[in-house]
Parts: sequence; structure tokens; C-alpha cells
Amino acid sequence: MKNKKQKVLVAMSGGVDSSVAALLLKNAGYDVIGAFMKNWSGTKNELGDCSWKADRKEAIKIAAILNIPLITLDFEKQYRKLVVDEMFKRYRKGITPNPDIDCNQKIKFPLLWKSAKKLGADLIATGHYARTKYNKKIKKQELYRGKDESKDQSYFLYRLNQDNLEHSLFPVGDYTKKQIRKIAEKNNFPNFSRKGTVGICFIGKINLKTFLQKKIKPKPGKILDPEGKPIGKHDGIYYYTIGQRLGPRFGIEISKRSDDSKKLKRWYVARKNQRKNEIIAAPEGHKLLYRKEIIIKSPHWISEESPFKISVQGGRLGRRGGERKITVHARIRQVGELLPSTLSYNKKKKQFQITIKKRKGITGVSEGQAIVLYHPKNKKVLGGGVIGFD
Repeated sequence: MKNKKQKVLVAMSGGVDSSVAALLLKNAGYDVIGAFMKNWSGTKNELGDCSWKADRKEAIKIAAILNIPLITLDFEKQYRKLVVDEMFKRYRKGITPNPDIDCNQKIKFPLLWKSAKKLGADLIATGHYARTKYNKKIKKQELYRGKDESKDQSYFLYRLNQDNLEHSLFPVGDYTKKQIRKIAEKNNFPNFSRKGTVGICFIGKINLKTFLQKKIKPKPGKILDPEGKPIGKHDGIYYYTIGQRLGPRFGIEISKRSDDSKKLKRWYVARKNQRKNEIIAAPEGHKLLYRKEIIIKSPHWISEESPFKISVQGGRLGRRGGERKITVHARIRQVGELLPSTLSYNKKKKQFQITIKKRKGITGVSEGQAIVLYHPKNKKVLGGGVIGFD
């Protein structure tokens, strides 16, 4: 952590991670102010109350225990415009966005910092499982995965820039989730055993299809097998993502048997044709479900320099200009498998590309989702981008 005699604005969601983050900072000598962000009021809990109200009550309880002030910041207008509306736009195009990453890049970090400066704070902090370190040699902030690999959230932070990182703290990044819960219990936090949030950032766990149907009307179309033969119907390609299981349980009947079995195989979304409004499905194990090459659109690098200017050599980052291929680890979903890959740059097409080293490739690669790249010999986040295809 940085200078202990500084004022820090801590994002407090009511959850155990951000609560312990505030505690750790206070114990370290910081002047702590809690901030509850109200970004979405459209989700109800099991009692029919707005979820954010219950979350805020938890944050108030923790702030009282810590004897720190808690302010409420209303960013709902910005969140709806920059995250939710953008999410609908991308789904309409048939791609699968990642609103949690947009939320961190466009809402949580910039707007929390803006509020912090108005309060005279020097830093902001969140309960993310991630770590930062200042590299004196290159004079840059570096982002690392959290100690607890099962809870690491660096995937959602890959679009943060140097300005974001130089005034941000991640106090729980050096702890495991189990340790955080023990600290909370020891300090009599009522939320020490509270379940972690799931679903979309600030919106929570929802039926995504129902949520999308509020803005995107159904548009029936055909489901084809890999040979182009009709095997079923869908109600809108927007509602389905690459790698998703198809079948009666999901409202779609697939009447196709595999050639080598009398039993119906599991079928999955392999491709989506926006122009023709068609889903191409394939049975489990089919080559169409696997991809080895992924184009990286809208690339973003934590160091603000391409990895080819700061190339990966011997477990360290050293300057090696002119290289066009380097080994990295890639991840296509939070805490997903770290995939040994080759990052290359096509000068002709002016685009970065990842080639997965797995023999068959990987499944569930969805256009629009994030692909995050890591140093192959440590936990450093190099950057990443949006998954694209030719």
C-alpha cells in the first residue's frame, strides 16, 4: 500500500470484500471514507425490494462498526447510458458483450475518482481481487492477478489505464477469500458469510433472455446443422451465445441424431449468422465448436505500449523491438483456464491475433467477449481486447 497518511475513498457495496478492504485501510492508517454507488434500481430481491437498498443498509452497518463516514453516489444515469444501453446495442448485433468490464472502465473507476477529488481524497480503493505494483525501471504501474486464483478479478480490470492504476488500491488482492471471511468474522461484520454477487455488475443475477426481451423483440429463425440442414428453430439469435447448450430445457427442440449413435447428442451454438438470422449448431465434440485463432479487436495494454515493444523474455519484460511473435497466457473468461498461446501482429491487416496452442483449440469462444493476456511466467496482466473473428 502507499503513503499511510492519505485520504482514501473506498467503494463499499455491502459485500464482505469491500468491507474488509475498508477495514484493512483503516488499520493501515489511512483516513477512510466509504462510498456506496447506486448504479441500478431495476433489480428486486426475493422480498420485492430494490436490491440496492438492502446492499446500502449492509454498507451503512459496516461503516458504523468502522466508525467511518459513508456517502452515497448516484451514477445510475451514466451507468444506464454507458453500460446497459451499450450492452443492448451489442446484443442486437449478435455479439456477446461484457458489461462488467465496461462498468469498471467507464463508471466505477473514473467516476469514483472524480468524486474522490471533490472530497480532497488522494486515492480510491475497491474490493477487487487484484494487485498493483510500481515498476521503477519503466516508470509504470503494473497490474497482477490476485493471490487467490479462484477469485481473481484482473480479467474485469484489463482496460484500466495508468491514470486509473496510479491512484487505485486493491487491499484484498494479497488475501484469499477464506482469509477475508475470517477477518470479517473476527471483527463482527454481519456480512462475513454473505454470498458473493453474481450476474451483471450492479444489476445482479437475472434471466438474461427475459432482460434482453425488454428491449430486443424476438425474431424467429432457423437452426442449421454443420452441413446447412435445418434441425430446429430459434426465437432470436441475440438471446444465444457461442457454446451455449441447445435443447428442450432451453426452449429449443433439436431433432437430430448423430450418425454413430441412436441417442440424441448434446448440441451447442457453434456460429451465428446475423445477416441471415441463423444459428449453426454442432454436436458435442464437433470441430466447428473449436477455435484456435482469435483476432483481438480494440486492444488495450496496461503499460500503454504494445507487448512487441516490451516483449516477454525469460520471465521478465525487457525491451526487444521488432519481434512479431511472443508467448503469452490467454484467458477468455474470468478464472477460466490460462491458455498457452502465441500473440502475433499482422502488419498487413494491422491487427493482433492469438493462436491457442491446444491441439484442438478451445470451445465457447464468443465474439464480443474479452480476451485477457498474461505474462507466461508470473501473474502480470499485459492487457487484452475484444474477441473477433475473420
